[in-house]
Amino acid sequence: MGIAGSTSELRMLADPTRSRIMGLIAESRDGEQRAGTLAVELGLRQPTVSHHLKALLDEGLLERRPEGRNAWYSIAPDQADRIAQVLQDAPQTELTDGMLVRISHDLAARFAGTFAAETVERLVRETHGLLAAQPRVPLHLPSLTSRFAADRLTALARIELPALDRAPEVLFVCVQNAGRSQMAAGILRHLAGDRVHVRTAGSAPANAVRSVIVTALDEIGVPIGGEYPKPLTDEVVRAADVVVTMGCGDACPVYPGRIYLDWDLDDPVGLPIARVRDIRDDIERRVRGLLDTLGPNRTPKKGTP
Repeated sequence: MGIAGSTSELRMLADPTRSRIMGLIAESRDGEQRAGTLAVELGLRQPTVSHHLKALLDEGLLERRPEGRNAWYSIAPDQADRIAQVLQDAPQTELTDGMLVRISHDLAARFAGTFAAETVERLVRETHGLLAAQPRVPLHLPSLTSRFAADRLTALARIELPALDRAPEVLFVCVQNAGRSQMAAGILRHLAGDRVHVRTAGSAPANAVRSVIVTALDEIGVPIGGEYPKPLTDEVVRAADVVVTMGCGDACPVYPGRIYLDWDLDDPVGLPIARVRDIRDDIERRVRGLLDTLGPNRTPKKGTP
């Protein structure tokens, strides 16, 4: 897309409703949303949302996947980086203290019986601080704070579970959490389903998962889902049975009783798609080897590739 296309794109996403539609799709767990769901989220009539979706489709910013009488909308893979940049430059919703209180209250109810309300609020505020301290504050900071805090609370809860009562957990860590770790996590989730719990993190997270990564995974039928780059925190390491690092040096803390693997892989940032495919295929081979060692109540032996 040339200069004219970029100008048209900026004009298209300058509309706050369309910008919010793209943000909701980007944040969704599977990277897809239906018009009806978007209408509920936005508090708009479905025909209005459908009108905006058609405009975004016509501009080539979205893709449409029919499913029976419904259709799912996702961001066009070749536009993901550009859209992330445009959305990142859009005005941020100010995260007020009242929002943090509400997020904390909602998560305290969700984790009632597991964590005290004071513990939840403390972690929510710490999570907000981690995200707000990044070089570029993530888009939709309130909802991302809520999601990342929930992920961290889930990890803390898993730490207390005996290994016999849960699926093995694998943590993939790279520098930006936007390339190698996301490819490895996507492939392992795709192959293992609920048999293995998968997390990712980065020692210096980027703003968004690279579009070339989304494309490379899509080529082998692996969805990226609603994944997003996130900082490495202590509890996700403690919750893991296996920690796989990829070029992040000594950033990952070491705890006894966990298997640590270091995969020597090139960083795909800035590489052509052909080279990214080679890295993807290498990662897939390693993930399949790792999965062969995992099963109910099993962790890999030292020396697993």
